[in-house]
Amino acid sequence: MKLFEIRFHGRGGQGGVTGAKILASAAELEDKFFQAFAHYGAERRGAPVIAFTRIDDEPIRIHSYIYQPEAIVVFDETLLEIPSIQNGLREDTYVIINTPKPPKDIKLKVKAKISTVDATKIALDAGIVVAGIPVVNTIMLGAVARATNIVKIENLRQAIQKGLKGLPDKVIKTNVESSQRAYDELVKGY
Repeated sequence: MKLFEIRFHGRGGQGGVTGAKILASAAELEDKFFQAFAHYGAERRGAPVIAFTRIDDEPIRIHSYIYQPEAIVVFDETLLEIPSIQNGLREDTYVIINTPKPPKDIKLKVKAKISTVDATKIALDAGIVVAGIPVVNTIMLGAVARATNIVKIENLRQAIQKGLKGLPDKVIKTNVESSQRAYDELVKGY
């Protein structure tokens, strides 16, 4: 496998930074090299947040932001209104979006490999809500696993358990089940 770079776009409180780290943990379970980090500024709950994950079979020597990702994960469809979110987009880029819309209804500046899943509905159905905000990170990771095949869903489920360790067992179980639901419900537009 060649270097696979993922850029996460979410809002403060949706779990984007934790999601990037959990995906890296799933890659570790597959004996891959990884990096996971975030871009911090004056973020607050609801403000745009960017996180990054790199995965490779070889040691990763790059230490910069990700400008031309193989995948862009959008936790909140309204973020697509920010022009910079589509920077680095190519026709072979996977774009996984949290929306009830089908991929054919998503308009981007470049024709890309669009997939959609209603992660907000899944979070609300499962009660994965903190301070009134649906936390969609583990749900979107299930969608990422299916859209890109970058990690196996079994390893992702293990990584979610590890990444949420310390939370009540019911919360962990609900997140694992919700990631599987997103994996199953993802709609591919390619």
